[in-house]
Amino acid sequence: MYGSGNQPIIVLKEGTERSKDKEAQFNNIAAAKAVADAIRSTLGPRGMDKMMVNPIGDVIITNDGVTILKEVDVQHPAAKMVVEVAKTQDSECGDGTTTSVVIAGELLKQAEELIDANVHSTVITNGFRLAAEKAEEILEEIAVTTDNDDLLEKVAATALTGKSVGDEEDKLSKLVVKACRAIEEDGKVEVDDIRIQKKVGETIGESDMVDGIVIDKERVHPRMPKRVEGAKIALFSAALEVKKTEFDAQIQITDPTKMNAFLEEEENSLKLMVENIKKSGANVVFSQKGIDELAQHYLSKAGIFACRRLKQSDLEAIAKATGGNVVGNVNEITAADLGIAGVVEEKQIGEDGMVFVTECKNSKVITLFARGGTEHVIEEVKRALNDAIRVVAVAIEDGKVVAGAGAPEIEVGIRLASYASSVGGREQLAIEKFAKAMEIIPWTLAENAGIDPINTIINLKKAHKDHKDGALYGINLDNGEAVNVLERNVVEPLRVKVQAISSAYEVANMILRIDDVITARRSAPPQGMPPQGGMPGMM
Repeated sequence: MYGSGNQPIIVLKEGTERSKDKEAQFNNIAAAKAVADAIRSTLGPRGMDKMMVNPIGDVIITNDGVTILKEVDVQHPAAKMVVEVAKTQDSECGDGTTTSVVIAGELLKQAEELIDANVHSTVITNGFRLAAEKAEEILEEIAVTTDNDDLLEKVAATALTGKSVGDEEDKLSKLVVKACRAIEEDGKVEVDDIRIQKKVGETIGESDMVDGIVIDKERVHPRMPKRVEGAKIALFSAALEVKKTEFDAQIQITDPTKMNAFLEEEENSLKLMVENIKKSGANVVFSQKGIDELAQHYLSKAGIFACRRLKQSDLEAIAKATGGNVVGNVNEITAADLGIAGVVEEKQIGEDGMVFVTECKNSKVITLFARGGTEHVIEEVKRALNDAIRVVAVAIEDGKVVAGAGAPEIEVGIRLASYASSVGGREQLAIEKFAKAMEIIPWTLAENAGIDPINTIINLKKAHKDHKDGALYGINLDNGEAVNVLERNVVEPLRVKVQAISSAYEVANMILRIDDVITARRSAPPQGMPPQGGMPGMM
């Protein structure tokens, strides 16, 4: 920037980089498209998996969009905004994360062509807003009401298809629907009440539902009972150990008899703790922290079942399921704080023991016990079950579903193209591009299945126009033909599609409205560290 007399005026700090107007827009669009392209190949039942290795060598193998984007350290600010789309989709619906990111990337690609043709960004964003509102109306019109568990099982099976669950979609989808129905209350499903516990071993088909809580812990002492019926459960967030002082202290003992007195005092305090637990009526103890070996001995003598070092989430789940209170001071436990369960039992699962808390006071807490051959398989099964639980819960709450396999996107695209001409003005160009962008989902599904995407789109559009129930026609990924996918059991909750389009358009509009990117120079690295300068990378 120059003032009068060509004197430079320094506004920004030296080393600051700046890109403006079309350059800034095209840079941001390129970064967002790079994120979408990175996960496009994972979309659909024929999608491929990604392997990610973190700096310490941990391996994650998945085709879950949000998991991939969380693990990849995205640096570019526009790319980070697209990652947020996937996170929003995951928190709102649990599924459709890849769909939302792919649509966002395609919207920006279509907008780039309009910007190149000198259509102003404000016109494009207005057109996209009108198109998104119309798209939501169209989706509401073509939605089908969910009125039975059979349809919900199809919703769960669709979410599980393409994940690494082998041929067990049917069994797992039945488990998911059963679990959601078990905790449903007034048409609402509290998904946090369905816990997923995993254990390596057996096959995926051996996964089961437990009406209660499963904890990956064992009894602390072999002489404790393995099974307790009519369990009264004490829950502690404190350790069953002699309390250490909060400051450094030294005790000097000069008389050997005093040493015995000191040890006896320590023993008596542990004995008193166990006596207090026994007096409260508890016959099961779960502690978030440690249990002293001497305390273990006294607990086993009293016939009390005990586990230590539970995760806080496990402790809270047991408290909710049994109606107990988590107590911070062992000596203050009372009968009113105890949780009630029919059975607490340690079972041998593979080489390890696991504790099952069943027949609980509050039966609205369920555990899905997932099995699998390796750690990587079982992690992916857990992610797949989590997605399936969320979509079934959404379908129960909303009571509406749509056909999958690219059917709703094609229908929205066809109707938006007709709607565009009724809008008039330059906005109709943006609406037409929005309609075109909707085709990216069936296009990608076909591409990932090794089918010609152009023929697929042509077949789908023809089927949607020729058939009375055309809105239900999606891709048969075996041959690329258009079929009624509702009859083929490919079903998704309405909210997944609405949210995917809504969040994709919002992030596209936000990126398109940026016409100036100012990047501050990074601070100098510590001595001995390699320099890091310039614009952050895309991925």
